[in-house]
Amino acid sequence: MKLYLKGHSYQYAVEQMLLTIFPGERPVYPAGRPEGERIEISLHRADKRTTAVCVLHRGEVFRGAAHADNARMSSELERERIEQRLVKNAMYRAALSSGAARPAWGALTGVRPGKLLAGLIKSGLDENEARERFIADYDVSPTRASLCLDTTRHTLEAERSLQERDVCLYVGVPFCPTRCSYCSFVSQSVEKSMKLIAPFVDALEQEIAATGEQARALGLRPVAVYFGGGTPTTLSPQQLERVCTALENSFDLGALREITVEAGRPDTITEEKLEVLRAHGVDRVSVNPQTMSDTVLEAIGRRHSAADILTALETVRRVGGFAVNMDLIAGLPADSAAGFRSTLEQVLALSPENITVHTLSLKKGSRITTEGAALPGAEEVGAMLDFAAEALRGADYEPYYLYRQKFMSGGFENVGWTKKGFVNLYNICIMEELCSILAMGGGGSTKLVRHDGGRNLRFIAPKYPLEYIGAIDSVCAAKEKIGSFYRRED
Repeated sequence: MKLYLKGHSYQYAVEQMLLTIFPGERPVYPAGRPEGERIEISLHRADKRTTAVCVLHRGEVFRGAAHADNARMSSELERERIEQRLVKNAMYRAALSSGAARPAWGALTGVRPGKLLAGLIKSGLDENEARERFIADYDVSPTRASLCLDTTRHTLEAERSLQERDVCLYVGVPFCPTRCSYCSFVSQSVEKSMKLIAPFVDALEQEIAATGEQARALGLRPVAVYFGGGTPTTLSPQQLERVCTALENSFDLGALREITVEAGRPDTITEEKLEVLRAHGVDRVSVNPQTMSDTVLEAIGRRHSAADILTALETVRRVGGFAVNMDLIAGLPADSAAGFRSTLEQVLALSPENITVHTLSLKKGSRITTEGAALPGAEEVGAMLDFAAEALRGADYEPYYLYRQKFMSGGFENVGWTKKGFVNLYNICIMEELCSILAMGGGGSTKLVRHDGGRNLRFIAPKYPLEYIGAIDSVCAAKEKIGSFYRRED
């Protein structure tokens, strides 16, 4: 789709809305006079009011507009936020007038709809008033608004439990037995990179020490630790022992509430590894089938069967002491609404403490995207998610965190469901930006969160294991940014 921006440079906001309302289109910014099928988005700033106007040329001409009083723009950052929202709303209204389908999340394009709803509640509205305002302001469906309100209650409860210097720790292990077809995470297949694991662990120990030094000097209190990847249990028991010991030696973990390890691939789970993790206080693991269909497992490139998942879960329960999360994905190739229903029913029979229902995200670089695999349509994905919500609530699970992603089938969402008493604090903190995340490991994304409305700071370690190992000195030196950030905030 040809895009023409006038009076502003909010290209990212425009592309977010284009992806939401016309997911098959890709942005083009031609030079010269506007012509042909196109979208023109202009922003006009007057003395008292700022107005965005969108003119959509698609066979006929369709228009949409949005405006806001300048008095609301209390700072430069707030002005940018409001203007971007005006641009998006104008595009959304023009698209709907052209006959485009209304997305389940309406005009919302961001990954954290709960932040908006939480903001309405914090402004003094009661829950019902906030939900109705949320629906009215963003054209969100009542079903999605109610789902968002359920997760927002958990967000606000978690926020109240945190102190000013509480942080979460993330440890990224970018290795997997094989690479799944839907995956765009920077993870190396062990088949190709076994020789990199040992030097990676050496480098990771250095980064853990450098990060811990900053945290101790600043009085930061880790409240949750999350091992992600990749698949952390790709490491040997001895390597897991080293990493866990490095964390304990480098950080004051006296305020720690939970430790989660993604043992996502059942072909990496052994009793010896689980006993190492349990000895170091790990109390939650993820055993992630994604599907319980052998046909779908084969289609996504997993070299294990549904029976292997059952065996892995039996091993976890036998070692004991772990809450279990199981991830499922709606919209996988070779799957159907009936197949997804069967998967969920099998997982519910296993009674894990957490079940996370993801919607397939068509990420650049994944084999699904590059090879053009046949996928269930948006209507079928919606049926999968609707069934999941009904079945999970019926089995006494409740939604506790929610987020969205780009290129998500049908524009839906990912939702974490929990049995009572098994909320995972880390997932809420990272998704709702409740506190800083200090990340370590290949591709680890540290996000330092301000609580005064200012800009957060984000920096990322090199993505590929070989690059990470080679750059470990500069990775460790970058941890000085943590001290600089907190001293500025003070």
